[in-house]
Amino acid sequence: MGALARFRPDNFTMALVGTVVFATFLPCSGSFAATWDVATKLAIALLFFLHGARLSRQAVIAGLTHWRLHITVFAFTYALFPLLGLAAAALPASVLSPSLGLGILFLCCLPSTVQSSIAFTSIAGGNVPAAICSASASSILGVFLTPLLVGLLMSANGGGVSMDQIYSIIMQLLVPFIVGQLVQPFIGAWALRHKKLLSLVDRGSILMVVYGAFSEAVIHGLWHQLTPVSTAGMVLINMVLLGIALSLTTWSSRKLGFNRQDEITIVFCGSKKSLAAGVPMANILFAGHAVGMIVLPLMLFHQIQLMACAVIARRYARASEQPAE
Repeated sequence: MGALARFRPDNFTMALVGTVVFATFLPCSGSFAATWDVATKLAIALLFFLHGARLSRQAVIAGLTHWRLHITVFAFTYALFPLLGLAAAALPASVLSPSLGLGILFLCCLPSTVQSSIAFTSIAGGNVPAAICSASASSILGVFLTPLLVGLLMSANGGGVSMDQIYSIIMQLLVPFIVGQLVQPFIGAWALRHKKLLSLVDRGSILMVVYGAFSEAVIHGLWHQLTPVSTAGMVLINMVLLGIALSLTTWSSRKLGFNRQDEITIVFCGSKKSLAAGVPMANILFAGHAVGMIVLPLMLFHQIQLMACAVIARRYARASEQPAE
């Protein structure tokens, strides 16, 4: 039972599943859908404002000096992963439907997570200041790099991202974050004391986007388009992507001569993808498309990475308690 508990879905994952089920039976539509969309955009803006207000500038400055580590993490996040996504999207439609293939491609262009990367690095005994800087910088750069990468890779497959979509992302995500950073000296301490508020806004805004996206997808026949074969293929591809990322981050950090603490930071920051940043971006970049289908691979990857990284973090922690061989 203890071994099985390590793989038990967390409360947020259960909330995501519940939101999808609720949207399946009671999807929002009409004027209520329009009102819900406005409320969702406001919640996302508040989320990025609070992230900006909470992020310590001292932590960022301290971590910026470790440039070799950050370049390594960014190379995995914004180079290796997109190449893997491009390869996965090229699979035949009998294995992976075009919408799910686009979702995998989008997933691979996303920044690293912030909260969970730092939390797992801390549990495993890694370089926490570097993890804070690397994960935060990845999230900020993702506002620019993710749309550009998606546009570049989609153009190779006949699609693209417009400047209007990039502008929308900047206004809805980056501008609130910058405003939060500007007022950080005044409300930063308050934001740190009220971590539960940030967690509530974080998870609540994601659930709002998921409900709206899946409501629209259900109305357009999501469950008629999603076959058991394509679902199984998507899960398998997610597992392969994560396995490759975890293996290569571990191997590369050792070959490049990083110490154990830095290796842990590279493994957890370079192998993960952000649901918190991905869902709002998908809602903007793929407006008018089957957003629910596109974010489905990301939602599954989120749970898979949490379960895998929880096990790996515990192994690192146990190993650090034993005498070095």
